[in-house]
Amino acid sequence: MLSLEVSKPQAGLKLGTVLIVEDEELIRETISLTLGDEGYEVLVAEDGRTALEMIRRLEESREDQTSPRLDLIILDLMLPYLSGLDLCRWIRHHGNNVPILMLSAKGTETDRVVGLEVGADDYLTKPFGMRELIARCRALLRRHHHPQPQTQEAVLRYQDIILFPQQCRVTVRGDEINLSPKEFRILELFMSHPRRVWSREQLIERVWGADFMGDSKTVDVHIRWLREKLELDPSHPEHLLTVRGFGYRFG
Repeated sequence: MLSLEVSKPQAGLKLGTVLIVEDEELIRETISLTLGDEGYEVLVAEDGRTALEMIRRLEESREDQTSPRLDLIILDLMLPYLSGLDLCRWIRHHGNNVPILMLSAKGTETDRVVGLEVGADDYLTKPFGMRELIARCRALLRRHHHPQPQTQEAVLRYQDIILFPQQCRVTVRGDEINLSPKEFRILELFMSHPRRVWSREQLIERVWGADFMGDSKTVDVHIRWLREKLELDPSHPEHLLTVRGFGYRFG
């Protein structure tokens, strides 16, 4: 039976509960001891599968006053059984907005972007100092517990399609659909300028960036994917239309 390994904070200090998911024992124990000394209650898992079960158990026992509520997850990118990216996706897919600080020995821009796009709130590259780790944890918790005042979100609507820009969410005929970041940005651009015709080159510049070195046909591929998700009959689209010799328009 799965049990939670809990490191209790110093007497009188209760800054929050942190789950550390890290397969390297030395790093895991160092972070655990440091955060415990700072006043955090610490849970640890050495692989993604164990962390997933722990999170499930905590969610199932939210009404149990003896069960800790997660305030922050420190998540390594490379983990046995279930990667940090896949675990992050699962957490966000199930509507859990707990702050996630992702750790990785990989420091390329691509790795950071992928981690942030799947739902991580911050990214720290190994090796790192404990002071920086603590500062980032405090900043994430501060933003999570004291969010900025919310203004009413402006949504984009066209017939049965609704796009929520701040939530990166789209519904079609009342059902939520999953879009990749590029698909979402293309649709947002189209819905922000209904009936405007966009050439492939214009779409690449606005969505991929002026330094994109790939084939312009990638636009056609993304349009096809969007049609499959938006249209009742993708072969005869009603929303996302081809303007022969010019490009595409929406509506």
